[in-house]
Amino acid sequence: MDSIEKLPAKKGDRQGNEGLRIAQPTGSHDGSLLPTHNEKASLRRNRLFRIDTAGESGRSGIHPIHFFRVCLKSTCTLSMLVNVLWPFVPAAIVIHFARPDLHIWIFALNYIAMVPSANLLGFAGGELAKKLPKVFGVLLETTLSSVVEIVLFMVLIHNDNNGNLIPVIQAAILGSVLANLLLCLGLCFFFGGMGREHQSFHEAVSEVGTGLLLVAGFGLLIPSAFFSALSANSSKTTITNEVLSQSTLVISRATAVILLVAFLMYLVYNLHSHHSIFDEVLELDEHKDEDREEEMKRAKLTLVECFVAISVSLACVCMSAVFLVQEIEHIVHERGVSDNFMGLILVPLVEKAAEHLTAIDEAWDNQINFALFHCLGPSIQTALLNAPLAVLVGWGLGKEMGLNFEIFMIVLVVLSILVVGNFLRDGKSNWLEGGLCVLIYVIIAVTTWYYPQIEPEGASIHHEA
Repeated sequence: MDSIEKLPAKKGDRQGNEGLRIAQPTGSHDGSLLPTHNEKASLRRNRLFRIDTAGESGRSGIHPIHFFRVCLKSTCTLSMLVNVLWPFVPAAIVIHFARPDLHIWIFALNYIAMVPSANLLGFAGGELAKKLPKVFGVLLETTLSSVVEIVLFMVLIHNDNNGNLIPVIQAAILGSVLANLLLCLGLCFFFGGMGREHQSFHEAVSEVGTGLLLVAGFGLLIPSAFFSALSANSSKTTITNEVLSQSTLVISRATAVILLVAFLMYLVYNLHSHHSIFDEVLELDEHKDEDREEEMKRAKLTLVECFVAISVSLACVCMSAVFLVQEIEHIVHERGVSDNFMGLILVPLVEKAAEHLTAIDEAWDNQINFALFHCLGPSIQTALLNAPLAVLVGWGLGKEMGLNFEIFMIVLVVLSILVVGNFLRDGKSNWLEGGLCVLIYVIIAVTTWYYPQIEPEGASIHHEA
């Protein structure tokens, strides 16, 4: 309710309202409290799809020289240095067609080529996001960065033959979540905490993010737990391995649909019912940007140039992804790299490169809420959208793509969610917490290198049939 306070009467005030004035509620600027839905926020609600002036470039159309100059400079020094890798893109294309027998070189060059392509995609998405409302822009930027992951999943599913690439896809799903939660978030906390006692972030961002991740982890765990529990006690049940595998696949597909519903609820929550809260949180975060003045002066892309950059980067990413996936089987079988290490560590590192660079730069500039959005958001999108999408597309293509993960790997993901949730609980972060997250990720990477591929019993029986 509006509060009424006694204020000195002003000249011209009506006699009946003399000395009384309505004090309008305002959004809280305290990082520990939720902003309220004030009048300004209500106006924002009705203008969800407005074009924000913060991203205006002062130009229109496309100017090639300015376009290349802005793209090369990018948003930060680290991102600019990544652009040095652009010569690997044409080199990867040439060697793919000129020497198709050099599998290790094709894989390595395309692996590197995906980094500058993904970096440009992330930069163009960020430029487009600045022209849109805060929450909508960040979610759109996250979705564009996830296109790399979706493309990889779709190509892997299409190239799968009798389930040979399914373990790679499953490991990549979990690896993507781990890379964002432990590696990316850890680096954000570490570099953001350097030179600072701590960084404070808003509970609205951390609580919603960790809550959704716990639900996602639970959903991803259920099919694996179902299969493991019954296969371990197969002698005590009448169910056969083939029936068990088929039942697990059905449960996976049902879970995928339910997780998609959860993702839609997440979108409605962020973009409709509570978007004014997150808008205000991110707007306050922008004012804490230590490079705000330089950012305002920095040359920006026009709307047309944003779409051109997104189109070019998407084409390069898709091409590199196709060439990369075609060589995975050769690398796994000829070079002795396990499916688990390929999917859990190698693939997520390159597909999430753009998100990681963006988040680390934001944390360094003291925009920790933006950094959390770019760490938790992609993890949520992978678990609630990309993974279910892979299952449903596999279903449509007649592939046995399910959510029956290696119990070892899914347990790692659930434990990681709990660890990160504990670090986020107090609303503060420091370099020590970040360093610990990175160390956990390194331990997982080392363990995964030595973890052998274990084929489920039901799968082998099905293939023989």
